[in-house]
Amino acid sequence: MAAIVFEQATVLAETRAQLIEFAGVEKVYRTGKLDYHALRGIDLSIGTGELVAIVGPSGSGKTTILNLVTGIDWPTAGTVTVDGRRIDSMSEEQLAVWRGEHVGVVFQFFQLLPTLSALENAVLPLDFARRGSKRERFKRARDNLELVGLAAKADHLPAELSGGEQQRVAIARALASDPNLIVGDEPTGNLDSGTAAEMFELLERLNTEGKTVLYVTHDRELAERAHRIVTVRDGVVVGV
Repeated sequence: MAAIVFEQATVLAETRAQLIEFAGVEKVYRTGKLDYHALRGIDLSIGTGELVAIVGPSGSGKTTILNLVTGIDWPTAGTVTVDGRRIDSMSEEQLAVWRGEHVGVVFQFFQLLPTLSALENAVLPLDFARRGSKRERFKRARDNLELVGLAAKADHLPAELSGGEQQRVAIARALASDPNLIVGDEPTGNLDSGTAAEMFELLERLNTEGKTVLYVTHDRELAERAHRIVTVRDGVVVGV
């Protein structure tokens, strides 16, 4: 049965248009005179519209993969292509613009600005990108807060919100530019199990609406709800 499921997942990935492609990707971090090989020549493809979990032990290279997908970091060797564009060859300035338009990132610890309201946090990416008028930007941010079920608390500061509510704001912020890719680094890792399940249901809903969702998790139950699980160990993909 496991072999059949694996084969079905592989066929599904191959029949979709590829949104993310890693080819021979290596990442080496240097600390003093020591080199740490975070990724060791991995090949990985993720199709448009997939819901993919990345799992593996601490230090296996999971977060490094996300950093390369989002253009937060560059590979030491190999190529990273997202939506047909070689992002590994972009400059830092080009990546900042590209990321703001095409990728929404959800972090484990929310990373909301404490002195700004939920609405002001949700509108930040649009302000940085200077998209539309101020009225248009705030309308879009309000719409995104409504989408995640938090419109009633748009004027609350992060300290006045629960952990789950703060993560909803973070997801609304990630949706600011209507990206086709949502990336989560342990997006439910700082939440209790019930709230984590609610957050994942929101990510699933976004996926059914056409977003590609890629997330790292240590929660096996949440990983098994993905279309496909990518297992990483010692900088190598050992299962897809």
